[in-house]
Amino acid sequence: MKLFKRNKPVSMDEVEAEQAVSLPNKEVMSLLDVNANVDLGLDLAAPVDLAAAANLNVAAPIEASAAANVASPDAQAVSEAYQHGSISQGITGDATATAPQHASVAQDSSSAFGSDPTGTTGGTPSGTTVGGADSLLNGGSLLDANVNLHADANLAAPIDGAVAAQGNVAAPVDAAVAANVASPGAAAEALAPQEVNIDQNIDGNVQATAEQTADVNQK
Repeated sequence: MKLFKRNKPVSMDEVEAEQAVSLPNKEVMSLLDVNANVDLGLDLAAPVDLAAAANLNVAAPIEASAAANVASPDAQAVSEAYQHGSISQGITGDATATAPQHASVAQDSSSAFGSDPTGTTGGTPSGTTVGGADSLLNGGSLLDANVNLHADANLAAPIDGAVAAQGNVAAPVDAAVAANVASPGAAAEALAPQEVNIDQNIDGNVQATAEQTADVNQK
């Protein structure tokens, strides 16, 4: 019969000699730690100039008539809509739209940061990425990224526009409706005669001028 020798327990001195490191509490462990500082300086300028001129005549005579019989035996429905008219439209004149724009824009985004034109923020001045297993065991992060972003932007958009229009609009509408629904022996009649004379005339010029002079200085 063979007798097995009992293994000797490992002492605390031997554990410390192995340079073992105890894991931190899970609530202080982080696999990813990202610190991003964003600093933006923006100068925006958008001078807008718009001019509009229009000459317009609008005429819309509307006449309507309706009659109906619903479940009415021996009833009659008569609808008549007579329209007679004469429309004369004339425009004499000029429609002129002028939009002269003179814009002078000077932009310097370096002043957007106040007393700190460099736009530096707390943390490491430049973007760094550190970490690893040692950092994780010491209560740090497996990946520790520190990013500082500094941006200056100058935007200028001078806009100039001019619109001029002349128009004549006439829309005579005449309608008549008559109906019999479930009405035996009933008669429905709808008459809508229309006589309209339309005379439209435009005598004039339409001119739209948009002059723009923009001086933009950005740095």
